[in-house]
Amino acid sequence: MADKIRVLLTEEEVNKRISEVAEQINRDYAGRHVHLICILKGGVFFTCELAKRLDLSVSLDFMSVSSYGAGTKSSGIVKIVKDLDQSIEGRDVLVVEDIIDSGRTLSHLMKILNERKPSSICLCTLLDKPERREVDDVNVDYTGFQVPDEFVVGYGLDYAQKYRNLPFIGVVELGED
Repeated sequence: MADKIRVLLTEEEVNKRISEVAEQINRDYAGRHVHLICILKGGVFFTCELAKRLDLSVSLDFMSVSSYGAGTKSSGIVKIVKDLDQSIEGRDVLVVEDIIDSGRTLSHLMKILNERKPSSICLCTLLDKPERREVDDVNVDYTGFQVPDEFVVGYGLDYAQKYRNLPFIGVVELGED
């Protein structure tokens, strides 16, 4: 039996909300250059769609930080898989993430990035699960959607590297392989 995916947020809902978040970022960063840091792999879909809607001077870099492996729950072990290619010292940085749940990974990452002395640093996520938060020091500046505590896929989010390419946000209902 294959996994079943239940639609949580349609492609239209996701696109509309990304445009709204981009409008807010455009207002907040008006006249400034913003350096986007895309958190791979899941953040790439959201980052690209968001960047296309920004009417600002933008640069982009990538970082890969993992705490999941192939499971559906965070392992609690944060590992930097790919670091930034460019310095962020003195830059206005916007970290772009696909989802924040426990917050442990982002808490660790934001501390590392703040030590690199950006002029400012903000956090933008497509999805937020605030009821799963296990740390108090993760401040999300821009949120697409708050979602329930279910395992979501699509729009870059995966389950064991599957379903990233879905154009909507869905909930995985695991079947048997």
